[in-house]
Amino acid sequence: MGHREDLLEGAKRCLLEKGYARTTARDIVAASGANLASIGYHYGSKDALMRQAVIASTEEWGAGLARMPAAGDEEARDADPLDRFAAVWDRVLQRIATEPQFIAAQVEVLGLLPRDVGLREAIGEVLPEGGEELVAAFDGVPDTEADAETVRVVGSFYRALLTGLMVQSLLTPDRMPTGQDLATALRRVTTGEVPGPA
Repeated sequence: MGHREDLLEGAKRCLLEKGYARTTARDIVAASGANLASIGYHYGSKDALMRQAVIASTEEWGAGLARMPAAGDEEARDADPLDRFAAVWDRVLQRIATEPQFIAAQVEVLGLLPRDVGLREAIGEVLPEGGEELVAAFDGVPDTEADAETVRVVGSFYRALLTGLMVQSLLTPDRMPTGQDLATALRRVTTGEVPGPA
């Protein structure tokens, strides 16, 4: 890898280990093996590099969701939509539970958005692409097959649920719902059906 790639990898490590706001340029240099001047040369500033690290980390995590087998295989596509929904969320919840540093970094960044215009603009530019990956992961269709309105509406729903679950995992990790819990809640909200005893 060259200095540019080393810096990005170092910044991604720092994002997980120290968080967005606590990472310094010297931390990135130590993590990457590059020199301090190379941050300015390749990215313009430490903040620009950290924004890129947030985007790259998020895209990598999202790509992992898109590769999950639950929704995309033939059997899952033919399953009841709520069963598929529950199965995919179980896999997502497992990832949330096993990647607390990533989740903490994501939630930290969300809290910074109202006050950091550059970060908000950088994330805003790539946010619609994440909707395609979420629709592909949950609905079991390639992201190129989903129409723009589905991506906008359904992708926003999945993103809102995912963001809420990330926050909940930091607040009450011992009381996280299961995929089946989420499917039951969705059924209740959409039909008014009150589930009977388990």
